[in-house]
Amino acid sequence: MKYPLSITVNGTPYSRVIDAKTTLVEFLRQELGLTGTKIGCAEGECGACTVLIDGIPMTACCVLALEAHGHHITTIEGLADGPDLHPIQSALIKTGAVQCGYCTPGMALSIKALLDQTPDPTATQVRQALSGNLCRCTGYQKIIEAALAAAAMMAEQTGKKDGEPQNNQ
Repeated sequence: MKYPLSITVNGTPYSRVIDAKTTLVEFLRQELGLTGTKIGCAEGECGACTVLIDGIPMTACCVLALEAHGHHITTIEGLADGPDLHPIQSALIKTGAVQCGYCTPGMALSIKALLDQTPDPTATQVRQALSGNLCRCTGYQKIIEAALAAAAMMAEQTGKKDGEPQNNQ
């Protein structure tokens, strides 16, 4: 059966009529052409399809698109600000954390969710946040370094140091 879906993806609202069995990753890739969200295991184990649903990292292969009705989705395509890479993307490149790149979108969005909640994380917190994302190329040290570097870049951009709130006096 087909049902109506209203969803906001990367700030743009979409309304479609879709099959009830369509997963969110299928909808994003096939219906919207957002192919940055990868299909890895299709079982929620690898994290390649991680997107943010209302800021929370979720594996899009395990979410029916209809379950996302009325929610805000962020994909890797929505992370950058136009041609300017997000600090997370820049840090992943600068630290050499990108090799084949298949896991990178999911890693980047998991890091984003962490930094939104914990602007100055420890390496242990980064490891925990990335525990649902598998990488078969880089190992994880460079990815952890990238997350910590991104946190520092983001703090510098907002005028915060060491995760402290900005002094507005």
